[in-house]
Amino acid sequence: APVRRVAIFGGTHGNELSGVFLVKHWQENGAEIQRTGMEVKPFLTNPRAVKKCTRYIDCDLNRVFDPDNLGRTVVEDIPYEVRRAQEINHIFGPKGSDDAYDLIFDLHNTTANMGGTLILENSRDDFAIQMFHYIKTALAPEHCPVLLIEHPNLKYATTRSVAKHPVGNYEQ
Repeated sequence: APVRRVAIFGGTHGNELSGVFLVKHWQENGAEIQRTGMEVKPFLTNPRAVKKCTRYIDCDLNRVFDPDNLGRTVVEDIPYEVRRAQEINHIFGPKGSDDAYDLIFDLHNTTANMGGTLILENSRDDFAIQMFHYIKTALAPEHCPVLLIEHPNLKYATTRSVAKHPVGNYEQ
């Protein structure tokens, strides 16, 4: 199926500012990311953590997109990031459904000496593999490794896992 709805996430970890700055820029002026026939939505995922410039408030937002947390009853003392995960799942999902966004590109930073790196969660995601090939070719001769984090017994609970095609990025 054609990719029609794309989200670009920044601020999943509030102290990783490259994605935050890009998302805020594109929220003010999104012309450079808009394409005919496609909805592209820049989205600040963890605004409270961004405001405090800390990784998270109560727990790591990038680890709570599992069925237990997404289905958890909202009570007063629910962790902020769990409530935020439910909101994100409502806006961009529901996770695992035909209504979920086609692609979520989640922007991160790292202090590791790995340069720009793409994250792939599923080696059978033909669309993501072709997109990564395109990106790597476009960036050549710059080095852009792809990190496959696939595990046969793991269901990923990352922020980007709400989409049909989850894509992560680490930038040094």
